[in-house]
Amino acid sequence: MAADQSNDAGRADDTDTENTDTAVTRDVAGGEDAPAPAGRTDLRRALAGVPPEPGAAKPDPVLTVDGVTRTFGGLRAVDVAHVEFQRGAITGLIGPNGAGKTTLFNLLTGFDKADSGSWVHEGEPLQSLPPHRVARRGVVRTFQLTKALAGMTVMENMKLGATGQRGESFFGALFTGWGAQEREITERARTLLSRFNLDAKAGDLAGSLSGGQRKLLEMARALMMNPKVVMLDEPMAGVNPALTQSLLGHVKSLRDEGMTVVFVEHDMDVIRDISDWVVVMAQGQVIAEGPPEELSSNQAVVDAYLGAHHDQVLEFDDEGNPVGETAELVAEMEAEEIGADAPAPETPASDASTPDAPTSDEEKRA
Repeated sequence: MAADQSNDAGRADDTDTENTDTAVTRDVAGGEDAPAPAGRTDLRRALAGVPPEPGAAKPDPVLTVDGVTRTFGGLRAVDVAHVEFQRGAITGLIGPNGAGKTTLFNLLTGFDKADSGSWVHEGEPLQSLPPHRVARRGVVRTFQLTKALAGMTVMENMKLGATGQRGESFFGALFTGWGAQEREITERARTLLSRFNLDAKAGDLAGSLSGGQRKLLEMARALMMNPKVVMLDEPMAGVNPALTQSLLGHVKSLRDEGMTVVFVEHDMDVIRDISDWVVVMAQGQVIAEGPPEELSSNQAVVDAYLGAHHDQVLEFDDEGNPVGETAELVAEMEAEEIGADAPAPETPASDASTPDAPTSDEEKRA
């Protein structure tokens, strides 16, 4: 994200760069321009009347998706009829591998092009915008595989995340006045690095950070944009357990500051811990929505996310061969896999005196 923003900054239009001075000087925890934080109790109360069904309307959606599809060859990776994301809430996006979660993220943030459909952020269509312009409208994201620029320092990575810098363009750099803005950006970056416990690493190369520290850096850099919606793609993946709780705390703090968070996660304990609402995808479609505590009893979700036989007790003999009901389950799954290729059962002739039909070319010619 940072690279896209930096490379395209010189082409930014007036719409992208307006109100730049106030954007970079807002307080990290939400200044006077930031929305008032909504408590989790208030969010749950607001969502209490929302029916737990795909495409349910939300009381105050900040991002609305309609009819979005994306096909790769003959595979339809995303086919989302309608989904809304509640303002100020943490929405967990779950589903089995290949469900289309990351592809949906790529579409909504401009890193991929949809075949059809639209999505709107606070009344403004985003489907035709490139990533850096989506970010400047307030929708930012992180990646499952972090995109830190390894050959630059942690501080330099942070500065790349600030939008509308006067010194980015050639002509802007020729005139004085951008130095004060540069100092403000640096101070904001320092504050964020301190918040994410990376202040001691400010002068280190980003490539020297651990996997968990890179996740923290990417999240901190995203906040340099003063976002309204933060989309996190598996923020806990590959993170040392010692850092997991720290990351969870940072995600919760985003909600406490009034931001909307949408995050992809496979750990159901994490989903239940921090999510206000959960959207479930399978085979590119939204198959369920609802509060996290209710989805565990939804059979469609259990079958899609955990597998239809998730509660089967597996039994094996001393040699590791399946026995009993486990053997029956294996046979059933193999039969489903073979499908139409399985040989058809023989059908006895209706009359014993009727000869069998010829089965080979030689018999037919005879």
